[in-house]
Amino acid sequence: MPAPSRHDYDTPWKDALTRHFPDFLAFYFPAAHAAIDWAQPHIFLDQELAQISRDSAIGRRLADKLARVHLCNGDEQWVLLHLEVQAGRDGSLAERVFTCNYRSYDRYRRPVASLVLLADRSPRWRPQRFAYSLFGSEMHLQFALAKLLDYAPRLPGLLNEDNPFALVTAAHLMAQRCRKQPLAAYAAKRYLIRLLYRRQWDRQRIMDLLLVIDWILRLPAELELELRSDIQEMEGGCAMPYVSSFERIGLQIGLQQGLQEGRQKGLQEGRQEGQAELLGRLLARRFGVLPPAVQNRLQQASAAQLLAWGERVFDAATLEDVLGREEGKTTP
Repeated sequence: MPAPSRHDYDTPWKDALTRHFPDFLAFYFPAAHAAIDWAQPHIFLDQELAQISRDSAIGRRLADKLARVHLCNGDEQWVLLHLEVQAGRDGSLAERVFTCNYRSYDRYRRPVASLVLLADRSPRWRPQRFAYSLFGSEMHLQFALAKLLDYAPRLPGLLNEDNPFALVTAAHLMAQRCRKQPLAAYAAKRYLIRLLYRRQWDRQRIMDLLLVIDWILRLPAELELELRSDIQEMEGGCAMPYVSSFERIGLQIGLQQGLQEGRQKGLQEGRQEGQAELLGRLLARRFGVLPPAVQNRLQQASAAQLLAWGERVFDAATLEDVLGREEGKTTP
């Protein structure tokens, strides 16, 4: 089951969109991409968007952006993007898009294009307009729409495309197909990461995509540990190692999510044990069988201490480097 923070507003999706904005538009909204003069810098207006949408419902949103771009014809345009994750129908989506659209226009007096990407699992749900009329007065907004499910017939080809959002889309589609099938999800995630390692992309792009894929295809803790061990083997012949940063971020997120889940359930003892067990397995994989003294220390540690130790695992050369000299001693 996803952790409570799975649909937080700041997601790897949002980071990937920010860093690879032209690729995002080229993949999902090619007509918009073709109309923009990419020789001119684009500017994200995050603070302005936060003020514009401050009292609108967030919903299950992956990311949204307001960007200032220049068009090939010399004009300037504000572009508003909403990326939504939906478990079902959301009747407020069209109104939220309309609200952000008219507020953006009201603030800047420039044309606004609203582009919406749907990542839900409902084939028939395709909201694309907001409208009402009263006493002969009419209001209407038609916005551009893309839906990840529409790419399902192209799944084999997506794996060979150079655009990074082709892999992001493939990861979403695979995650939907592998729901409640952890072994299938493990195989899909492992395949996508191996595929990503073969790409001749720069380090930042690969790290961005690693984190998005890791966020989309969540596995049970045991399979996550197995996969991360496999990743270390994959990097044996890799010119640029990524696993250290990937592991550190993943472990930190995992421990924090365990903390949040435990707070919601009110199971302090269970939360601590789960965190200690996860860290113990990672230490054992890195340094071998843990002596009883170290196992006891892990069980007695606080959540904050476990998290601090976890951040050291993949940079440490010895067990003592992780736990400190006293805690890392294996013999009296």
